[in-house]
Amino acid sequence: MAKTSESGAFVEKFILQPTSSSQQLPLSGLTFAVKDIIYMLKHGNRFDVDGYVTGFGNPDWKRTHSAATLTAPAVLDVLEGGATCVGKTIMDEMAYWLEFSSTPTNPCAPDRVPGGSSSGSAVAVGAGLVDFSLGSDTGGSVRVPASYCGILGFRPSHDAISTSGVIPMAQSFDTVGWFARDPTVLNRVGRALLHLPNVNPVTPSQIFIPEDCFSLSSIPSARTTGVLIKSIEKLVGGSILKHVNLGDYVKEKVPSLHHFMAKGNDHAYNIPSLAALSSSMRLLQRCEFKKNHAEWLTTVNPNLGPRLSKRIWDAVRSPEENIGICRSVQTELRAALTDLLKDEGILVLPTVPGDPPKLQTDLASLEVFRARAFSLLSIAGVSGFCQVSIPLGMHNNLPVSISLLAKHGSDAFLLNLVEAFYDTIQEEAGFAEKFTN
Repeated sequence: MAKTSESGAFVEKFILQPTSSSQQLPLSGLTFAVKDIIYMLKHGNRFDVDGYVTGFGNPDWKRTHSAATLTAPAVLDVLEGGATCVGKTIMDEMAYWLEFSSTPTNPCAPDRVPGGSSSGSAVAVGAGLVDFSLGSDTGGSVRVPASYCGILGFRPSHDAISTSGVIPMAQSFDTVGWFARDPTVLNRVGRALLHLPNVNPVTPSQIFIPEDCFSLSSIPSARTTGVLIKSIEKLVGGSILKHVNLGDYVKEKVPSLHHFMAKGNDHAYNIPSLAALSSSMRLLQRCEFKKNHAEWLTTVNPNLGPRLSKRIWDAVRSPEENIGICRSVQTELRAALTDLLKDEGILVLPTVPGDPPKLQTDLASLEVFRARAFSLLSIAGVSGFCQVSIPLGMHNNLPVSISLLAKHGSDAFLLNLVEAFYDTIQEEAGFAEKFTN
């Protein structure tokens, strides 16, 4: 798709005004953009019938589908909160990719991928074109571009925000997420989307740091866990910090994973139980994607990008097997992590296992990186927990991040925690940056 704005973030520019002109609304004065997977009417008004055609990242999809006849509730929520929409952002084809390899341009590292599939929404925020943006996260499509573009990205608890009016990719994992540069904006947007009251921040009861997960990352621990540990010690003391081997815990508490661990996932470069978790997630995603889109794909036979075509057709042709076991994995993992974190516990993870890949990196070179990335991303994906990616400045001129996870339904707690801790984390990250670059 052609660039229509700076950094190639937008596929279409327009203005959707707030539904009220009150200056007392929580999002008044803020601008936002929306991923081209979400339905919108031309004026954000329930009486309009003329809408924008949602492109789903593919010209053939746009050509064969009609204009929207509704505006997604998530968009209405932020419009009713007082924000102004300025356009639709570019996305990966059919939301089926993790590293966008062409446009838009990563504002932190122009020679690196900005992430996918919500990369356009992340770039719009990272480049300062909007105050916040909406995206979708099924397998990592908000968390990854947030990390690569050096901004905040929030994946809410599964089913916490309506996905009505959003083209489905895989409903067991689909969420509407959002990006911001500022933690206060992140929190205000989250409260509008989640319909949350204002409550005071709560100090975490425990913060778990899984050293095995951080061993998957190529970023030095001084730039990730070191920053967080020093921040927590300064803010609330170090007694709440706990170390855990997450791979062993998951292996013990999620017995249904043994089926996938027997399928050759025990690789030296990964954590076997988390690699199995990733396999389970991707199998169920393929099955649901096939149910949603196989008929359109086989009927239209659309022109797909060369790096994506094989993956999509493999999904369409994949057998529907072991789906019941995938469901058991979801249930067991949510119970296990809920028991670990309880009400106010936090799990810390690398958002991604290293630096953003260079543009046009061949797929074979990305294989290990992608496998590790999906192992980390599948933890929130399969459990349905909420997760936020927090930027930690730059390391060797490339963006660094860390993620915090909280149990399902703890979105308000996590949003408040980010806002309360953000400045201290950034101070420690800046200090670390001076001495590790």
